[in-house]
Amino acid sequence: MMRFWQEIGVDLGTATVLIYVKGNGIMLREPSVIAMVRDTGDVKAVGDEAYRMLGRTPGNIVAVRPMRDGVIADYDLTEKMLQAFVRKVVTGAGRFFKPHIMVCVPSGVTEVERRAVLQATREVGARKAFLIEEPLAAAIGAGVHIAEPTGSMIVDIGGGTTDIAIISLGGIVVSESLRIAGNEFDEAIIRYIRHKENLLIGDRTAEEVKMKVGAAVMVRPDDSREIEVRGRDLINGLPKTIRVATDDTVEAFKEPLQKIADGVRRVLEASPPELVSDVIDRGIIMTGGGALLANFDELLRQTTGIPVVVAENATDCVALGTGQALDMIPVLQDALISDTYLRR
Repeated sequence: MMRFWQEIGVDLGTATVLIYVKGNGIMLREPSVIAMVRDTGDVKAVGDEAYRMLGRTPGNIVAVRPMRDGVIADYDLTEKMLQAFVRKVVTGAGRFFKPHIMVCVPSGVTEVERRAVLQATREVGARKAFLIEEPLAAAIGAGVHIAEPTGSMIVDIGGGTTDIAIISLGGIVVSESLRIAGNEFDEAIIRYIRHKENLLIGDRTAEEVKMKVGAAVMVRPDDSREIEVRGRDLINGLPKTIRVATDDTVEAFKEPLQKIADGVRRVLEASPPELVSDVIDRGIIMTGGGALLANFDELLRQTTGIPVVVAENATDCVALGTGQALDMIPVLQDALISDTYLRR
């Protein structure tokens, strides 16, 4: 039977939204930012265009991130943003037939947060809406055979949350969701530079420092790099330029990275011994943009004594897995939440 509706997987992230369309792969990858006119509420821009406005808007326009810590912080703005993104990827016959949409959420979301995401997905025009937990989607996208009776450990570090889980037989056995991830790394850099240099920098500058010279630990002497950073001197209020080295980021990241390492240890301690044995054999799989922080895998290896591997296409794993999960509904039926949940 020919299907006219499109099947879409959405990684509705705090920092970035990725949309996977069945048969076409990842069709959209844009920052989860929306700009609107303050007085009227009219949408001015979404995604890349809105991201360029962050911190640069005049008084009557505001650019914001409507997602916080992996969940909806502003329902109306999230709905408008998602609607704009879905319109960009729905093509051809899909414009006349409502799509099936699978959205991933952090493993620690509350019932209220689940309902909000499902409701927003239905409001953007989904024929059927499903939710899948992020570590499960990440495992599918990383190529893990989740239906097998063996344990696999996933550490998914996104923009707003880090999801740690041990998966077996198509479900999550033990998990923990931490509201510490890539955005917290940026804030750690801002705090460190403000404290050490009396210099105030913005979020975008902090993200650039993280991506270009950031590291979890120093493994080799040639790991050290430097970047020029501009900001406002907090003493005299004038512009100032300094150089930030990899050593500085290692120091800045110590606290958030330690919290993530402690979370991994707690999940291992709460897991059945047979599954821990499987994890020791198969290693820990890291996914998400935060997994690309230099030497983060080495830090977890030192902390746990277990082999750690960063998944191929780490930033895309959740989006790919969310889309692929639409073909695995019979296997995942106990793990998924569908829009029938809203009628309870």
